[in-house]
Amino acid sequence: MADDRPHSLMPQMRLDELLAELRVRLDTVLATRDRVHALLDAVVSVGSDLDLQTVLRRIVETATTLVDATYGALGLIGQENTLVQFVPVGLTEEEIARIEHWPHGLGLLGLLIKEPRPLRLHHIAEHPESYGFPPGHPPMGSFLGVPIRVRDEVFGNIYLTEKRGGGDFEEEDEAVVVTLATAAGVAIENARMYEETRRREVWLQASSEVTTTLLSGAGSQQVLTLVARRAREMTGADIAVVLLPSPDGARLCVTVAEGVAAEEITPVEVAVAGSPAGRAFTGGEPVVVDRAETETTAVTCDRVRGGPAVAVPLGAAGAVRGVLSLGRRPGRAPFDRPHVRMLHSFAGQASLALELAEAREDAERLILLEDRDRIAKDLHDVVIQRLFGVAMTLMGAVRLVDRPEASSRIRHAIDELDGTIRRIRSTIFALQTPPGVTAPCLRGRIVELVAVARRHLGFMPGLRMEGPIDNVVPPEPAELLLAVLRQTLSDVVRHARASRADVRVEAAGGWLTLLVRDNGAGPSPAGHHGLRTLAGRAALLGGSLDVRTGEEGGTRVCWRVPLARQGASAGP
Repeated sequence: MADDRPHSLMPQMRLDELLAELRVRLDTVLATRDRVHALLDAVVSVGSDLDLQTVLRRIVETATTLVDATYGALGLIGQENTLVQFVPVGLTEEEIARIEHWPHGLGLLGLLIKEPRPLRLHHIAEHPESYGFPPGHPPMGSFLGVPIRVRDEVFGNIYLTEKRGGGDFEEEDEAVVVTLATAAGVAIENARMYEETRRREVWLQASSEVTTTLLSGAGSQQVLTLVARRAREMTGADIAVVLLPSPDGARLCVTVAEGVAAEEITPVEVAVAGSPAGRAFTGGEPVVVDRAETETTAVTCDRVRGGPAVAVPLGAAGAVRGVLSLGRRPGRAPFDRPHVRMLHSFAGQASLALELAEAREDAERLILLEDRDRIAKDLHDVVIQRLFGVAMTLMGAVRLVDRPEASSRIRHAIDELDGTIRRIRSTIFALQTPPGVTAPCLRGRIVELVAVARRHLGFMPGLRMEGPIDNVVPPEPAELLLAVLRQTLSDVVRHARASRADVRVEAAGGWLTLLVRDNGAGPSPAGHHGLRTLAGRAALLGGSLDVRTGEEGGTRVCWRVPLARQGASAGP
């Protein structure tokens, strides 16, 4: 029996080996089952949200969990095949703060962008394309990179490093992440479609609100403020400003700032040449900057310094009225093409709203000016004439009053009427002067000449001015008109012996006309000689000067020149 014992142990050892192998294989099957279940759960989890930023972070977190990676990230690829956004996982806030800048998509990460296919490495630094890490970045060894495709577009890449336990990422890890990336592409596409739908809905609401605000009678400043606010909300920007051109067109000035106080923006004026806002203003097309530089962006403040920006023209090319510029904080995603298209369309509608608001303001201003002109005419044609008639009646009655006290009171009343007429004439002049005009204008100089003549004549000549005299009369005809009026009033003072004189200046029908009439002794040869030089200058401008006896006696001087023709100076 002793000889049989070794032989009886052999089957038992073989059975233990088979059972151990079976157990290993069973553990492998169970691990594979668990990984498949985890992958299925991950696919469901990734597709369960429609917010794009939430989906992106969930993809990275799920990938790191499935393959036991210490660090993970998702890099979004921009229009120039560079990384425009980096979504990291596994780094603490302190580690993130120590990193000088996120990767730009060069070196090994750039290889994945140029050749979008899975890549596994034992150690990142050993690859010939390795570019190194930014200062402050933690050291990393093993690497797995997998592209994410959305239809035929490479949306970005999943980067996984430092497999837990110190091993390398295996082929099975790669297969799991590739499967996850396929599901992630579908989830990203769904999130983008949902975001596009929501974007259109918000755009329609914002457009409707701008139109409603405009129709309610709001001014252009209020409309621009609303446009900036809604644009910032639609795009998720941190700041939005509206820039309008300076009078010389060389600079763009910040008119409205949303998301930040205006005093925080530096500078508040942006040069048209060399800035994204300037290029949008001159070219009529949006300008997108993935990482805005301080010296080039139109949106410059500490909150968004160095972040992505976009400048959108307010209006079509050739008729741009200003620029809508938006910015985001550094590290945030740049403005993508759907956002830019929506902004361009919204800005185009906003420019129409702005144009309508300005047209309405101009119409209201015109109505105000017409009312002022009507009041001025009523004061001149009715009130002054009646006051003048009362003054003339009182002057005739002075000779009939014997008592000195009564005569003195009548003369005092006449002086008061004369002063009232002067004040009314000043009021008429103020009403007929365009708002905001402070410098001496043609109307004011005409009134001054008539007032000077009044001191020499002993009475106030009648004065009537019609048409946009201060707006349409060129400098040379204006100076010539003043010279003719000065000479004519001087002749009335020296030769006419008149008790009444009327001056009328009119700018209408393309002509500037001066008509002076008095009830004096008629044309004087000396006075007529004084006007000959001025008649010659009028002829050089294509006009004329006519001196004749009036229909009821006295002298009638009519001078007129065209407003459209530019003549040469005839000398003093």
